[in-house]
Amino acid sequence: MSPVLKAIVRRGLQLHLPVNRLTKPVFAVLYRLHVLVREMWLWTLRVMWAEPLFRSQCERVGTRFEMEQLPYMVGRGCIRIGSGVRLSGKSSIAFSSKHGGAVLEIGDQTFIGHNCSIAVAKAVSIGRDCLIAGGVRIADFDGHPLDAEERRKGLPTPIEAVHPVCIGDDVWIGQGALVLKGVRIGNRSVIGARAVVTRDVPDDCVVVGNPARVVKSISSPLRNAS
Repeated sequence: MSPVLKAIVRRGLQLHLPVNRLTKPVFAVLYRLHVLVREMWLWTLRVMWAEPLFRSQCERVGTRFEMEQLPYMVGRGCIRIGSGVRLSGKSSIAFSSKHGGAVLEIGDQTFIGHNCSIAVAKAVSIGRDCLIAGGVRIADFDGHPLDAEERRKGLPTPIEAVHPVCIGDDVWIGQGALVLKGVRIGNRSVIGARAVVTRDVPDDCVVVGNPARVVKSISSPLRNAS
């Protein structure tokens, strides 16, 4: 392509409608209209399509349940959701179909952020009033066997390598954290962003890092009241 033609193409890509003192009010109104139409469409899609489909896959859903997009779901398992639970954006829920009887429980008033991933072969339990930030990964199994020969054969994680995950009440898990199999997170504890939780976390503490370690204890009014 000649330099002249490149310059013409470059100038063409830089063209835009003028937004000035005269046109700005018009575009401002159009923007509000655009947002209104978009939100009405998303509301209709959620109420008439995504939420009924998701509820059909749950054993129990409490009152005041809110969700934005239909979670990406793999496999079959039991989902129990408490009252006031909010699912933000789009998350994924994967059940291991090899072992059967997998259960996911989410307690009252818990918030699950966008792009969270929950993998369940036996049981994952999330308590009440938890805040799970975007991009968090929770799994009660590794996904594949440790033995290379078993992986070549396409065998699932053996049942003895599956260990439930239990997250207590009022837990805050930061963005991108990873909670691995067999972990119990105590009530009111905070998991730092990007932390990799490989072992139990006591009540009322802050853990960070990979592997996650306790860096601070929390004096909680909720703990003192109990």
